[in-house]
Amino acid sequence: AKGLSAGPVSVSIETERSAAGTLSSKIGGKFAYAGLNFDKLEAHADGSNVLETSLVPCPGCKMTFKAKKGADLGLEYTAGKMTTTGSLDVLNMSKFSTSACIGVSPAINLGGDLSYNLSGDKAGLSSYNVGASYATGPMFASVTTANKFAQFNVGVLYKVNKDLSLASSTTHSSAKACNVAAIGGSYSGLGSVGTIKAKVGSNGVTSACLVKEIAPKVNLTASGSISGTDTSTFKYGLGIAM
Repeated sequence: AKGLSAGPVSVSIETERSAAGTLSSKIGGKFAYAGLNFDKLEAHADGSNVLETSLVPCPGCKMTFKAKKGADLGLEYTAGKMTTTGSLDVLNMSKFSTSACIGVSPAINLGGDLSYNLSGDKAGLSSYNVGASYATGPMFASVTTANKFAQFNVGVLYKVNKDLSLASSTTHSSAKACNVAAIGGSYSGLGSVGTIKAKVGSNGVTSACLVKEIAPKVNLTASGSISGTDTSTFKYGLGIAM
């Protein structure tokens, strides 16, 4: 479940049950103070924590800091139809990443990214990829490369009507001409029930969730997944976002 603002502080609580029957929980929040945005604060049951902050020093420019297992300092800059980003691993000083995206028309976006290892035996250019997206009417499609152009990823979203949307994700490479990574959709036509989302992955795992606003700006999310027809793999979870 994703936090929704219900005032100056947004809070979310999530609990998931694994196939083995164990429960794992996390509590999160976000707020802003003196121009500094705390976009994500999470405490997990295993003792780990997540911190994401952002600051806008001038129009079009945003500085970010993200800490989980590492610590990354980032910069995002937008000028006209072009957006560029940069990220530096400030914990180990081991990696720098950058990306750029430009809108060449109202319907078409083009972009690319690259990463550079700063230290160790693998110092040098570690990855580079490009991508494009196209939107027209109820359809959105995207193509991105992966593994230094060794693989192409294709995503398609089609909005059948105001309530029903369908989507697919496929990968294409020399090893396999077409692999259907996932097919899914969402339906919000049952107002009293909520929004239903479901997908089936190429690994045979079926996932579904129901998102329901149980009070003004308070959302309840019930989710579950199962691998094939093996009921021993069934997992479920509940989340509340305020």
